[in-house]
Amino acid sequence: MNLNQIWTVKYGPQSIDDLIVDDDIRSIVNGFGKAEQIPNLLFTGPPGVGKTSLAKILVHDVLKCNYLYINASDENGIDTIRNKVSNFSQTKSFDGKVKVVILDESDGITAGGQQALRNLMESYSDYTRFILTANYKHKIITPLQSRCQSINLKPSIEQAVKRCVSILKQENIDLEDDQKKNFVDLIKNHFPDLRKTINELQKSVINGKLTIKHTQIDNAFIENIFNHVASKNTLNVRKVYIAGESVFQNDYTSLMKQLLEYVYGTNLPDLQKKEMIAVIADHLYKSVFVIDHEINFFACLLICEKVIS
Repeated sequence: MNLNQIWTVKYGPQSIDDLIVDDDIRSIVNGFGKAEQIPNLLFTGPPGVGKTSLAKILVHDVLKCNYLYINASDENGIDTIRNKVSNFSQTKSFDGKVKVVILDESDGITAGGQQALRNLMESYSDYTRFILTANYKHKIITPLQSRCQSINLKPSIEQAVKRCVSILKQENIDLEDDQKKNFVDLIKNHFPDLRKTINELQKSVINGKLTIKHTQIDNAFIENIFNHVASKNTLNVRKVYIAGESVFQNDYTSLMKQLLEYVYGTNLPDLQKKEMIAVIADHLYKSVFVIDHEINFFACLLICEKVIS
């Protein structure tokens, strides 16, 4: 497939005005008109909200400066910081502007790498600024956070709906009445990950027509899972939800979110309810890192069973 046919590429932000951010953040970024005025920056927020896009637009469109981009989830060791980043940072740029190092997904940098980065920020502050992006701010050591101006990105759901409607219009795809509820549910289920939302939206276009399958899992399906857990029959529920993976499109993250909502609405004693919600929330967090999401979900149910017992 041609990259220009992929909606996340075709409709990806090309300027600060294209980004879905609030007006305050847009004003702050536009204020960095000269590279000399930019502080070290830390962009935080969930996946798919535009952290990387904002960093690249800032160096390309606003600052127009020389920069080094590193995906820190791939190059996350101390050697990368000491060699590649240090070599780039220690010299002035040819045009006299301050240079910028973008460390994407910097919450993946090792502890040693983050300590080395802290020293580089101090040593080469005359020549270089650093832009860090992170899904999880707490994984960035405090000394690094204190050296950066933190900006948390999270679009409003109204902005997400507006962007998706705009894409459909540009693709000449009508949003018919019978699809409007599923369209809103799709956005809610993936919010605030706009990248995933747009990918799912494009996947739902068949022969030029928007055909979104019902995205909410039937309450009876969730109830069946919960009843297995409550009756201490959790070992047998695994084959039940695996057989029904087509119901929730193999999206165990969404399944856990809806299980959490179901538990919240039950008549369980408050203490058990709180403990189960905490267990589910913990496994939702783990789902970002695990290789097998089904096993993570199964482990979540096993611990939930212990809470009820």
